[in-house]
Amino acid sequence: MELFESLEQAVATPSTARPAVCLGNFDGVHLGHQALFTQARAFGPVVAVTFEPHPGKVLQPQLAPRLIATRARKLELLRDAGVAATIVQPFTREYARTSPEAFEASLLDGLRAAAVVVGYDFTYGQARAGTVASLSEAATKRGAVVRVVPAVTVDGVVVSSSKVREYVLEGRVDAAARLLGRPFDLDGTVVTGQQRGRTIGFPTANVETLNELRPASGVYAVRVRLADGRVFGGAANIGVKPTFGGRDVTTECHLFDFSGDLYGQSVRVAFLERLRGEQRFAGLEALKAQIERDVLAARAVVNRG
Repeated sequence: MELFESLEQAVATPSTARPAVCLGNFDGVHLGHQALFTQARAFGPVVAVTFEPHPGKVLQPQLAPRLIATRARKLELLRDAGVAATIVQPFTREYARTSPEAFEASLLDGLRAAAVVVGYDFTYGQARAGTVASLSEAATKRGAVVRVVPAVTVDGVVVSSSKVREYVLEGRVDAAARLLGRPFDLDGTVVTGQQRGRTIGFPTANVETLNELRPASGVYAVRVRLADGRVFGGAANIGVKPTFGGRDVTTECHLFDFSGDLYGQSVRVAFLERLRGEQRFAGLEALKAQIERDVLAARAVVNRG
């Protein structure tokens, strides 16, 4: 997948093919986003135009959402979805004042788009003055087409990044997976923790992540992919470890049937199902007994999937 750091850079790199351009933030690259790419493929090589930072972080930072995926993960997901090129347009307050006409020209004249594919609620330009109708009119004048993809629903729920965030924050990672088309995951590096797990027979990898979005505190069945590509089932705890009087939220994963040293390694943790909320226990023996039950439950979930 080609990567351009602005529309200007993409326009300066001519292509012989007229692309099908998809527009959106594409946070999470969920089933709704994937529907855009599927329709776009009928018209030409798919080019995704996205924005960084998320416009909400610029225009309403106090209300800005926690992003589902990091930039690197989003680009990986776009590539996996068959996108030929991604344009990451820097979003600033100045760019937000771009007129609808100038934005249309950047796509239809600059990129020479054969088609522009957008979601049903798409708006653009200063004060969101541009609409699907105005974009269609501008495209028709240039011999291009606009396709609007209706809402995608799963079990009666409209697929959206905001709904995915809601489910993840509630710990409903299985529901989030149905909207994403894959388990919610986060990437991180294994760092040194307090190493209590190994003293009770359940060593854990303490995963430090840059992901803005993490599931609600609790215990989860997970799959963990190591840097060498190996994948292990596991049980993960997100929380402050109240039994030990902790205060900092950590993500710790016990990998099934694994032995070795993971310190400093990159891992990807995919969340399959929440098993229970975080609890305080009277002592180590009660905690150990519960962890044994958690591991059995997590193994059942991993083996089921």
